[in-house]
Amino acid sequence: MEKITVIGAGNVGATVANVIAHKDIVKEVVLVDIIEGVAEGKALDIWQTAPINGFNTRVVGVTNNYEKTAGSGIIVVTSGIPRKPGMSRDDLISTNAGIVKTVVEKAMKYSPEAIVIVVANPLDVMSYTAYKTAGIDSSKVFGMAGILDTARYRAFLASELNVSPLDIQALIMGGHGDTMVPLPRYTTVGGIPVTELIDADKLEAIVHRTKVGGGELVKLMGTSAWYAPGAAAAQMCEAIVNDQNRVFPVCALLNGEYGQKDVYLGVPVKLGKNGIEEIVKVDLTEDEQALLDESSIAVKSVMKVLDNMKLF
Repeated sequence: MEKITVIGAGNVGATVANVIAHKDIVKEVVLVDIIEGVAEGKALDIWQTAPINGFNTRVVGVTNNYEKTAGSGIIVVTSGIPRKPGMSRDDLISTNAGIVKTVVEKAMKYSPEAIVIVVANPLDVMSYTAYKTAGIDSSKVFGMAGILDTARYRAFLASELNVSPLDIQALIMGGHGDTMVPLPRYTTVGGIPVTELIDADKLEAIVHRTKVGGGELVKLMGTSAWYAPGAAAAQMCEAIVNDQNRVFPVCALLNGEYGQKDVYLGVPVKLGKNGIEEIVKVDLTEDEQALLDESSIAVKSVMKVLDNMKLF
């Protein structure tokens, strides 16, 4: 793969471009933004770290010039606005759906074969928006959420247990936010079930902290996170470019899997050169399935707001 385009040069988009460049997996990363000079400046800053950090990937910034993105193998969509005081959820959906639709249309015009990774919020519904806009198979349009949520969960567990986060494997499903479905049964530390290493109440507290992980950072900084979300999206790009067939939780369109239909939800998938190579099926208990059903209902209620906008 020669080129990856990142749309949106805010904190998250710039971090995605920076981490991809450091991985040295493509010849070029194109950073696009609507504000004059921002993408160009951040791209130049990243490129100037190449001699220090030892990578060859060229990083280029452009303002609203989608011709420069032509021939991209992956398009990462980070554009959109954060929710502001006094703004309803419906307002946020309305604004960001319009932005996502516009940028995906422009990018797909020049890169019709591209895989689209969505990072814009509300994540599940923006993934659906991108899918409806792109008009390509859903295996090539999906959202980044589960890798971030799982990373937070693993980081919290690593701190609590004083172990390397590299030894923790975990799975989180469902919507991105309060309705996410952590699965402690599928969480291991060096192959040991986490339930054997930590008290139930402490594990429950970590699960809760994971659910509100984004909100915790907003309270601390007054804005959304960017290092971990950016790194998570870059990891998805790496799995695709290198055809790794990594098993990651990804926000994917479900058509009967897990008893869900016509809804974007976080599920484990095999990620390779064609995007979602396979949706991985794991057995859920009745309680876990009930939580996933609740998550699906919550996401569908937000999707209804989008449908009522008659964008498609």
